[in-house]
Amino acid sequence: MNVLSRIISYVFHPLLMGTYLFLTMAFVLPAGLYPISAESQLTFVALYFVMSFALPALMLSMLKFLGSVKSLTMEERKDRVFPFFMILVLYITFTWMLTYQSRAGFDDNVFKFILIVDALVLVSFLITLFYKVSVHAIGIAGLAGILLPLNQQSDNQVLFWVTIGVVLLAGVVMSARLQLHAHTPRQVLVGALTGLLIGFFGVILQF
Repeated sequence: MNVLSRIISYVFHPLLMGTYLFLTMAFVLPAGLYPISAESQLTFVALYFVMSFALPALMLSMLKFLGSVKSLTMEERKDRVFPFFMILVLYITFTWMLTYQSRAGFDDNVFKFILIVDALVLVSFLITLFYKVSVHAIGIAGLAGILLPLNQQSDNQVLFWVTIGVVLLAGVVMSARLQLHAHTPRQVLVGALTGLLIGFFGVILQF
């Protein structure tokens, strides 16, 4: 059971949630990636994957090699603070690149979704300064929170079923974290509520 829980934790790693969100947009709701053209959307997703997952993963591996972190799983809260800060810097840098290099603005859908993801990363870092929250719960619940209100603005049946699937996956991911004793139920609950509220109201306020 622990092996399955670890696989689930890896596949639905918090740093992958943004990539999953934009993949969903590319295949189910292309308008969510406006003003990126349909021909360029998968290229954008690939670039986002590199910036939001591959580079942070490389950075964490380097920190582990240099002895700055004891373990890549970072069981202790204090071990998470500096890596989380560096990840936040990478996310902000990518947002800046998108704004000034691609001329995406506050009125563009893709920029609004990136801001929500950035907010999830920022709040995860801030909470970690004083509390060991489940970032897995923040990530998957944040994804669910983003998708839920989008169903009110779209009659896309595929999006509806994807949203149902993500909600169910949220329960699976949180159960996996509890199975591994990586977090207490309270830490998972705090993470889930935090992610859900940021994702949900991020969409409501911006759209």
